[in-house]
Amino acid sequence: MVEYGSMADMIKVTFTLDEQTIERLRRTAARLSKPQSHVIREAVREYEARSAKLSDEERTRLLAIVDGMIQEPPTRPAAAVDAELRAIRTSRRRWGRRGADGPPR
Repeated sequence: MVEYGSMADMIKVTFTLDEQTIERLRRTAARLSKPQSHVIREAVREYEARSAKLSDEERTRLLAIVDGMIQEPPTRPAAAVDAELRAIRTSRRRWGRRGADGPPR
């Protein structure tokens, strides 16, 4: 269960909801013996968590993009990519890592 802050941490808002939604809210709050505001907070939290996931349509679209990328021929030879990666790694090592004080270790 999620704990919420004190009433001082809450912001009062006004929503317009249809009668069917209000009845569902009241029934749920009564069944759980919780305030309606608690039911709303929990519903919004759960909906937000679900909405962060990709829909089937989004997943299919993104997979099609990746499949298309895999099927395209490479634009550079693997040796050129390897050489560029080696140069980047060498450049990063040359600068060293900085400690908490700032100078390289």
